[in-house]
Amino acid sequence: MRLLYGCFILSGVTFTPMPLNRSREPFSSRDWVFELKYDGFRALAEVENGRCRLISRNGNAFATFQDLAHRIGKLFPDNRMVLDGEIVCQDKRGRPQFKNLLFHRGEPSLVAFDLLFDTETDLRREQVLDRKAALRRLLRHIPKNEPLMYVDHVDQHGEALFQRVCKLDLEGIVAKLKSGPYVSEREKSTWRKILNPNYSQRVGREELFERDRHKEPVAGWHSCAVARAELEEAV
Repeated sequence: MRLLYGCFILSGVTFTPMPLNRSREPFSSRDWVFELKYDGFRALAEVENGRCRLISRNGNAFATFQDLAHRIGKLFPDNRMVLDGEIVCQDKRGRPQFKNLLFHRGEPSLVAFDLLFDTETDLRREQVLDRKAALRRLLRHIPKNEPLMYVDHVDQHGEALFQRVCKLDLEGIVAKLKSGPYVSEREKSTWRKILNPNYSQRVGREELFERDRHKEPVAGWHSCAVARAELEEAV
């Protein structure tokens, strides 16, 4: 495995996280599926024969989450695969708590929503529903006490899911075109994030919230020290 800026290479194949474009309003459509948007750190998990590396959106290894990577790797002693997901810290009700993640106040986990590579097969040209079905099969035997979870989806009813998300004070939802492949170019992306405008965990970190995605002080926040310092100044 070889790292490059913004991506990494496994078996001669380059992997880069699929960008999320933004929709201001929720919508419903039979051509789309909808997932919860988890408040954490986006990560690609590269697993090879019992070892795992968690890679940030900018291609840096997450030094902060080495223990999490070790636990995930042990779950797959004979696999070679690449997962896409979010590193989160959930409370007892299953809600992501960003400050707990940032300040190490709980056990982090990876919520996985896509499977890009499995064994010797590059799945990125497959439709999102086919990739998610393969991911579900891969993770179905993972015990609930392990820090790896499958992210399910809702078919077509994006507006209803968004209303529920806002009521529960969650970050938002992600809409994904059913027929869409996994791409690295933003202009070709068929993933759309729809954010809850009243999300309480944005309070005090609005600027940092955007910098996390566009002007990262440390690429991918692979070290949390800088992010913690800036958040402490903001709240």
